[in-house]
Amino acid sequence: MSTPGRTGNAERNAGQGLQLAPFRGLRYVPERVGSLAAVTSPPYDVVVRPDGLRHLETADPHNIVRLILPQAATAADRHRQAAETLRRWQDEGVLAADTDPALYVYEQRGDGILQRGLIGALRLSPREEAVVLPHEDVMPHIVEDRAALMRDTGANLEPLLFSYRGDGTTAGAAGVIESVIRSAPLLSTTTEDGYAHRLWSVTDPDDLARIDEDLSRRRALIADGHHRWATYERLRAEQPAPGPWDFGLVLLVDTARYPLRVRAIHRLLHRLPVADALAALGGVFRVRTLDGSLPEALEVLGKSSEEPGNSFVLAGDGRFHLVDRPDPALLERVIPADRPEAWRTLDATVLHSVLLEHVWRVPDDPEHIGYIHETAAAVKQAERHGGTAVLMHPVCEDVVRELAEQGVTMPRKSTSFGPKPATGLVLRSLALS
Repeated sequence: MSTPGRTGNAERNAGQGLQLAPFRGLRYVPERVGSLAAVTSPPYDVVVRPDGLRHLETADPHNIVRLILPQAATAADRHRQAAETLRRWQDEGVLAADTDPALYVYEQRGDGILQRGLIGALRLSPREEAVVLPHEDVMPHIVEDRAALMRDTGANLEPLLFSYRGDGTTAGAAGVIESVIRSAPLLSTTTEDGYAHRLWSVTDPDDLARIDEDLSRRRALIADGHHRWATYERLRAEQPAPGPWDFGLVLLVDTARYPLRVRAIHRLLHRLPVADALAALGGVFRVRTLDGSLPEALEVLGKSSEEPGNSFVLAGDGRFHLVDRPDPALLERVIPADRPEAWRTLDATVLHSVLLEHVWRVPDDPEHIGYIHETAAAVKQAERHGGTAVLMHPVCEDVVRELAEQGVTMPRKSTSFGPKPATGLVLRSLALS
């Protein structure tokens, strides 16, 4: 059995930067599934549309979505079903554990991006140590749902995406990665989005020691996975003694070598028609109806970001409306003054503090607000159901990190870092730890 916290030949105490522990990865047996690509999925919170869920379920009877988003009448039934499915797939040899504990080098290539990082079990440190930096708030009901799923399955089903800043050289972890990728990978597949994925294991004690020493001097930013990280923390707090719940599955990417792409997460206001949203903006924001298609509207939105102030595009009535140039007096009056300027001027801050709370008076709950990564999907759903899609600008990573290092959280779902790791390539069973 592997021992989380032991890397190479040495075990060090917690509280010394990042500690990424090897584990026995639970992986699909290629001969038992149609293809590795057919059993993977985006992270659970990206699979937002019923048609997307059905597509994944029918891609292969063993698609990982049956574990991360099981379908049943009640939440308890869903979680119990996922646990039973996970046990059955292991009993049937669909999923099998690697023989030796390892860290895993993971590579994604596609859409002009090359990303490499390390998948392992990251020790959860006390928040006051500021080793892991969150930058967004979380919604309690999502944390509760994910906690129940992890509790019942006894597994970390998908790696979170974390970033850290290395020193830009090939020493330490970077050197191990560059060496490992010259060998044959454990698996190689291309998913239908065009991304190629490769995975290698790192088991050599000297390599593990080099990684451990390097990461012991680093801090990580949560790029994607705030709710699941909060879930890890909740489940650890439930345990009476140290053990495998002290660790959680993550992918660590050195953004000094492999910068992440940052995209916006758009809002879908289920119960606010576009006409009502626009009528409420008189004298508060400038509103211009745009001619043309969605790509043309996004181009206008992109150019507007080059000017001072905040801007958004509203959609849902078959047209696109640029909303910009907010009333400075209103911003001064409504936005909390006890935060850094970088936070006060965020589009997400203005959207939530000014538009949603003050102008539109939309409650911040799932019944009224949805969060959608894909622009076209947000517009389509708004048009289909008579709501309003609010299309957002992305936030640059430097601003996110600056605020996180100050201990300032952004409004929830402010950013979408990527590319996100594919779910289903490697799982962590706590029974194997």
